[in-house]
Amino acid sequence: MIYDDKELKRIARNIRINIIKMTSTARSGHPGPSFSIVEILTALYFWKMNIDEEDILSDNRDRLVLSKGHAAPALYATLVEKGVFNENELNNFRKIGSPFQGHPDGKNPGIDATTGSLGIGLSQAVGMALGAKRKSANLSVYAVIGDGECDEGQIWEAALFANHNKLDNLTVFLDHNGDQFEGRVEDVISLSPLLEKWQAFGWDVYQFNGHDFNQIKDFLEKASIHNGKPKIGIAETRKGFGVSFMEGNHAYHARSLTEDETKKALDELRN
Repeated sequence: MIYDDKELKRIARNIRINIIKMTSTARSGHPGPSFSIVEILTALYFWKMNIDEEDILSDNRDRLVLSKGHAAPALYATLVEKGVFNENELNNFRKIGSPFQGHPDGKNPGIDATTGSLGIGLSQAVGMALGAKRKSANLSVYAVIGDGECDEGQIWEAALFANHNKLDNLTVFLDHNGDQFEGRVEDVISLSPLLEKWQAFGWDVYQFNGHDFNQIKDFLEKASIHNGKPKIGIAETRKGFGVSFMEGNHAYHARSLTEDETKKALDELRN
């Protein structure tokens, strides 16, 4: 089922509510960087990707690699909305034995890759895309990477390899929220000029508002054209987007909200 923008916005709101609930219950997690990719995951799972929640292990399904694995709460909440997991399971976030660990675990249905060590996810997605090409499988591979993650040399090795092998079945979202654990991305290691760097590595590159469904969908339509090049969308986002006191606030990169903050955030999202 493909949802219209009104439904996509409703789903995105529910995802944010569940991110707050699970991280506040666990008293740990990364709500800020999870919030910045909510619209991206919503558009992928409820508008674009070929995934059947009733047959989540189908060989013909599209694949998603969340390379910035610390944003796992966004993926878990999305899979709950998709019907892959029961919402009650969110209460077990980061508990021993739960499918919802601090970073994605590929042993669980609906999670295509184990990630968390930054830099490796793009290589995993490249491997999946190459395998699909060699098997002539009609599927697409998507990856979500972070801008701070682009400090890692392995990202650029994978980028070179993808272009060399003409992996036009690979589409990457670069979550450009401008912030990483150590501070502002440009202060840690400057990525500028980011768009030109990816172009120089042979990719088709697009830049857009990562919280605007129309712009995300436009990128996905363009990325579906098979022209022998991998595609990357530099999604301009805001860490904590959707809750006023969290938006752009580095304090919420790697800590859960207090009880009072949780109430304020949920009230804002529900109203």
